[in-house]
Amino acid sequence: MVPPMVPVTMRLDPLTSDALAGVRHGFFSRRGGASTGIFHGLNCGGGSSDLAATVALNRERVAQSLGVAHDHLVTVHQIHSARVVLLEAPPGTPGPKADGLVTATAGLALAVLTADCMPVLFADRRAGVIGAAHAGWRGARDGVLERTIKVMERAGAARSRITAVIGPSISQRAYEVGPEFIRRFLDADADTARFFTQGTGDRYLFDLPGYGLMRLRTAGVGRAEWTRHCTCSDPARFYSCRRAHHQGHADYGRLISAIRL
Repeated sequence: MVPPMVPVTMRLDPLTSDALAGVRHGFFSRRGGASTGIFHGLNCGGGSSDLAATVALNRERVAQSLGVAHDHLVTVHQIHSARVVLLEAPPGTPGPKADGLVTATAGLALAVLTADCMPVLFADRRAGVIGAAHAGWRGARDGVLERTIKVMERAGAARSRITAVIGPSISQRAYEVGPEFIRRFLDADADTARFFTQGTGDRYLFDLPGYGLMRLRTAGVGRAEWTRHCTCSDPARFYSCRRAHHQGHADYGRLISAIRL
């Protein structure tokens, strides 16, 4: 049974997916937070240079909206890896170094932080197993999505029943890369050329969400979708590392995406 939503002081703006209906989740935008300046909004990145107390308040608002205690909104120390942890209880602070989380424990909210990378939320409703993964190009290439599915299976899920939804991420039109980047993919798998289009000069445009969907569908999940929101192209709603770099900002906020049973 999905717990009722808990009101918060400022209205948050989480995106949800019909594909995950029946499971409490949200791809939270920057709206409704207490941060100011370049972090204006719901910055949940403890690794940013934002005030720690403000980030804690933002995370508390997310926990309230999901109906969990603040210490049951679980994140990990993300390292752009394929490491995934299976949790039965909150791991404490700091969290383990990993980029994927899985649980079958009710009342535990699994969350990842992003600012252009893919936040991916997973659920096998029948088994009562959920997962969350942070997948940039390196993590996706190295297998964090497939590893999350395998750990979910270890917890009792069946991959044919798993739904996976990619949240707001940098889209192909905004993701310009150089020739050395495309070689990392083509040297490993020539078929990945289909995720690149020619840009200006020697530059290419990379379809990160398309690549993520391919990896999920090839892995055999029952359903895989992208919300089709571009972080880099919508500054009013989303934080973006790339946009911040282009604008000369020294830092940027982090979006949070979470799921709970």
